Amino acid sequence: MKKNNTRIIPLSLAFALPLCAMQNASAAITLYDGDNTLFTTDGYINAFYVHNDVDRPGDQFDRRQARVKMGFLPNYLGFNMKRDVGDLTLGARSSFWVTINDSEVNGTGTAIDVRQFYGTVGGGFGEVLIGKDFGLFARSNILRDELLAGYGQASDTLGLMDGTGVSFGNIGTGYPYPFPSSQITWRSPAMGGMNIAVGIFDPYDTTEVGGTGKAYQDAPRFESEVSYQMDLGGATIYAWVNGAYQTSKNTDSSVDDVSSRGVGYGLQMKVADLSLTASGFDAKGIHPLFSNNLGQANLQEIDSDGYLVQGAYQFGKARLALSYGRTDDDGLVLGSAAEYEHKAVMLSYAVNDYLNLVSNVSRFEMDDKAAGELESTDTLAVGATVSW
Repeated sequence: MKKNNTRIIPLSLAFALPLCAMQNASAAITLYDGDNTLFTTDGYINAFYVHNDVDRPGDQFDRRQARVKMGFLPNYLGFNMKRDVGDLTLGARSSFWVTINDSEVNGTGTAIDVRQFYGTVGGGFGEVLIGKDFGLFARSNILRDELLAGYGQASDTLGLMDGTGVSFGNIGTGYPYPFPSSQITWRSPAMGGMNIAVGIFDPYDTTEVGGTGKAYQDAPRFESEVSYQMDLGGATIYAWVNGAYQTSKNTDSSVDDVSSRGVGYGLQMKVADLSLTASGFDAKGIHPLFSNNLGQANLQEIDSDGYLVQGAYQFGKARLALSYGRTDDDGLVLGSAAEYEHKAVMLSYAVNDYLNLVSNVSRFEMDDKAAGELESTDTLAVGATVSW
């Protein structure tokens, strides 16, 4: 396969932050409630002691590195508004995401990143969201990940171990990250357990950028998700399918058009204290780590796919989760076919509704399908999360 000459960017510097899905809405603090208007705030803070043991070809990169870092989820502060106006319900959310690790190189210049800034209009027709929010493709894949409040994989090759951003959980080892993007999305009203979301998104340049031509898109990016939840014989079952499609062209006729398309899917079953989850994705012309085109790589119509299987059991206030994820990439990241594998065990303990103690042990492996093993990194992370 022809090598992709795009430089591997330090992914942690991209600050690709996961979703804040595990927060319970009832934990939000009410700031105002009156005149048919509700205004609340919610937040999340976490930090881990992390010890990484890296093994890469040769001796120049092999090392043991200690860090104090945030985990798969960053720290954030969110504000929410809801107002009833006649037959309509108006809403809004803005969330500010913060890294605690950029002081290592930037003094006190802590980065604040806005991942959500949107309004909603709801009624009998469902709800329409306008603004910036996470994507629909691979959305439930990451939302249902048992490692969401943990640490997960921190590849040295991908720049995560020494970086200033988050770890990657199972991004790149089971699903791509559904990057926040400007969008107009409709969500259906409740339909007996079924929910539908369809949206148009700001498209991405996926053809060659620069040179004599200009990348362009003559249609938006389309994303959607259909989910269904039901109770069956004492079990709660949640299933989903999501997808994305867009085309990108170039005014230079020698540059090929790129059609980007992907589908994600999954099933989660909960019986008493046991939870089992299986999910996967299949994509072409979409980065296997991100749903957008971070760094403006020449994506081409290259295949990637992956899956994630997990089991978890609740012991009173303690929760034990086992996780295995894998992604196969035909050449978008390294320029040659590669596979990424992540095995993890997470044990958490809920001290109360707001404080959790978390420990996470994992192994990340990266293999070039022709050249062999490129990296094996063992990670131990022990920390705590505070949410409201």
